[in-house]
Amino acid sequence: MENSLIIALDFANGNEVDKFLVPFEGRKLFVKVGMELFYQEGPAIVTKLKESGHQIFLDLKLHDIPNTVKSAMTRLAGLQCDLVNVHAAGGKEMMMAALEGLEAGTAAGQKRPSCIAVTQLTSTSEKQMQNDQLIPVSLKDSVLHYAALTKEAGLDGVVCSAWEAVDIREKVGGGFLTVTPGIRMATDAVGDQKRVATPQFAHNAGVSAIVVGRSITRSADPVKSYEQWLEAWKGEKY
Repeated sequence: MENSLIIALDFANGNEVDKFLVPFEGRKLFVKVGMELFYQEGPAIVTKLKESGHQIFLDLKLHDIPNTVKSAMTRLAGLQCDLVNVHAAGGKEMMMAALEGLEAGTAAGQKRPSCIAVTQLTSTSEKQMQNDQLIPVSLKDSVLHYAALTKEAGLDGVVCSAWEAVDIREKVGGGFLTVTPGIRMATDAVGDQKRVATPQFAHNAGVSAIVVGRSITRSADPVKSYEQWLEAWKGEKY
């Protein structure tokens, strides 16, 4: 999944997803199914998207006791998603349990879903982290600590800001996924994000994948917007 552009399908229901995907007919996309859509439509939405040939990032950010997370991941593995995630704040034992669940739930001969951990949400500022979470270190140090813990647990990478990708690679080495939301064009509104970056910045930072939502999904011409994002992200015309 290196150098992927993941479209966040942040829609209220499957009908809205179907309408959005019509102009993309025949193209295989990498899409993110988050809590809102999954809780409305359930596993059926993942199955439908997979049957259409799309890659799936199931973004449920599991965070619970290790046994519960293990059991949940065992079930999610059966959906044959390409990427799932947990919160690194759940701890090393929980993350290891998540991996065990994925491996247990993946059918013989199939590749288990990649699993990444959220470090600090890109909507979180350093001040918020220190005040709300009572974490006294810098936001960068917190992210690097969570990234190292994720690596120790055997997971495949992290969700982080593009601003932290280079430091994470230096901390834990190569072959570790960095998936970054909070990506905006220079002219876009920031919205509820705090640590934003342009696709060009993310590319230069060596980010594995970027997640883009409203800039594509709310566009009057989503296919054109998608191709513009691909060009900005990969430096290639489509």
